[in-house]
Amino acid sequence: MAESTQMVGRVSALLRALAATESDDGLTTTEVGRATGLPRPTVHRLLESLAQEGMVDRDGRSGRWFLGPELFVLGARAASRFAVTDEAVAAVRRLAEATGESAFFSVRRGDETVVLLRQDGAFPIRSFVLYEGARFPLGVVSAGIVVLAYLDDREIDDYLARTDLAAAWGDAHSDAAIRDRIGLTRERGWAVNPGLVVEGSWGMAAAVFDAAGSPRWALTLTGVESRFGPDRQSELGHLLLSEAHQLSRLIG
Repeated sequence: MAESTQMVGRVSALLRALAATESDDGLTTTEVGRATGLPRPTVHRLLESLAQEGMVDRDGRSGRWFLGPELFVLGARAASRFAVTDEAVAAVRRLAEATGESAFFSVRRGDETVVLLRQDGAFPIRSFVLYEGARFPLGVVSAGIVVLAYLDDREIDDYLARTDLAAAWGDAHSDAAIRDRIGLTRERGWAVNPGLVVEGSWGMAAAVFDAAGSPRWALTLTGVESRFGPDRQSELGHLLLSEAHQLSRLIG
């Protein structure tokens, strides 16, 4: 049982690594190994097996790996269970058009947020911290902050007790700093990431709630620091809240 569980975990890690690449150029076997922490021979063997099932695909000339056609088929079948993204597309588009910034829709998955949708606005200077498929722990980036902030206090305590964000993301993500951001987020209604992941790259997010009142998704705006001054933060925050409330009602 333990060996089977380990195998599933390794395969999942490989697929996530391929999904998380920011470009359309795929990854080499070595790059997949580096991203997953697995030995290169293990990575190669697993990728070859996945290729036989159509889960991954390899370019014959470059040798680079990509997600395969079978995943598209499976994803299309699964999409009907997550039709919330159909409603979110319109919300993300409106936010991008109204603000000129890059707008995103993310989903909570366990202890992470995963970006599902991106729409760039008209302003020519953008932040590239987020992209479709990007994953961050709860408490990191504005989507992770706002989702964490609206969890039950006991769930927050449990998460912070078993997660050392500061070790991976720096002192700005210490437990005390995270709790301060949780308090500010609950007070304002939206979360702010003041360049904590990449200096000068700011983000703001509002939580989208399911029918049970749990923060399952988030709407985000990102851009350069000069576009997120105090006065404009209030404007952007209220836009985010308006779209998030509407989306929550549609889902509920």
